[in-house]
Amino acid sequence: MIKAAYKKYILRFKQPAGTSRGVYTERKSWFISVFDTDNPLQTGLGECAPLPGLSPELDTGFADKLADTCINIERYCDLTPDALVGFPSIRMGLETAFLDYRNKGTKIFYSNGFTEGTRGIGINGLVWMGSPEFLDEQIRNKLNEGYACIKLKVGAIDFDAELSLIKKIRKEYQAEDVEIRVDANGAFDPEKVMDRLNALAALHVHSIEQPVKPGQPDFLAWLCANSPLPIALDEELTGIDSWNHKQELINDIHPQFLVLKPSLHGGFRGCSEWIELADASDIGWWVTSALESNIGLNAIAQWTSTLRCDLHHGLGTGQLFVNNFDSPLYIDNAELKHDGHKTWDLSSLLND
Repeated sequence: MIKAAYKKYILRFKQPAGTSRGVYTERKSWFISVFDTDNPLQTGLGECAPLPGLSPELDTGFADKLADTCINIERYCDLTPDALVGFPSIRMGLETAFLDYRNKGTKIFYSNGFTEGTRGIGINGLVWMGSPEFLDEQIRNKLNEGYACIKLKVGAIDFDAELSLIKKIRKEYQAEDVEIRVDANGAFDPEKVMDRLNALAALHVHSIEQPVKPGQPDFLAWLCANSPLPIALDEELTGIDSWNHKQELINDIHPQFLVLKPSLHGGFRGCSEWIELADASDIGWWVTSALESNIGLNAIAQWTSTLRCDLHHGLGTGQLFVNNFDSPLYIDNAELKHDGHKTWDLSSLLND
């Protein structure tokens, strides 16, 4: 008989992680396990990782829904398209747990070059908000580590100071050598956004994620049509669950890129729908983790390894926490890789 249980775990950042929404020093994740009471080898583990300030499910009964899901796990053995609508992190956690369950708890869900250790996934180097000195230090470190794609969080300090840092990069590295992406997390004022996009475009920035707050579809459509800088939608995709609503957003706004986060955008199935619609409309996309532990990151990375996409993904977050779980994942030459000879260490979760 299949059963399920969950457990909360607090991940602690090695250093404060600044965004335009505030500074993270810790984040909570809930780990859901499914198991067969008659077969101890039949187990699976997944991570439910909603983000405060970004995940509406935290305000709509997340804890009760997670508890009910575990109590009534038989209902979710077949995850239909409309299962857990409005609770994308729980859906991703269950999708992962069932993948693991079917593979007897090995945490290897697909057999391909990534899981066999012969192919990595190209990732960007993430630079967090902070003082100009802190930003400069991070940028130098990422470039020294060989990253060909740098992603900077912007919108927290003075924009001119952020711009000066990008100018410093461009003095040493041309656009064909280092790709620069910026993520505003909706921080730019609509009255100032076009001037800022022009300034960033002049420095050959690749794209900007969510320049203005979500929920302004008409203005965002105008911005995507007139911006000199390609625009990627992130927060704008949150809460859009049905195929028809996704199609409407694509048709109405027609962004240049989508940034897909399974924990926020409907799990793997929901993100697969976004990809299908984006491909049909000649819109680019890449996958990004949402500060999950290595358990969630492993699932996202393996799913990403099955997709066709030549762009850099945002999957370099596994090194952010002091109490993450030792895993086969590692970063080498700006690629996320999987070493099948390394084992998982979940003792901190089991003993917490």
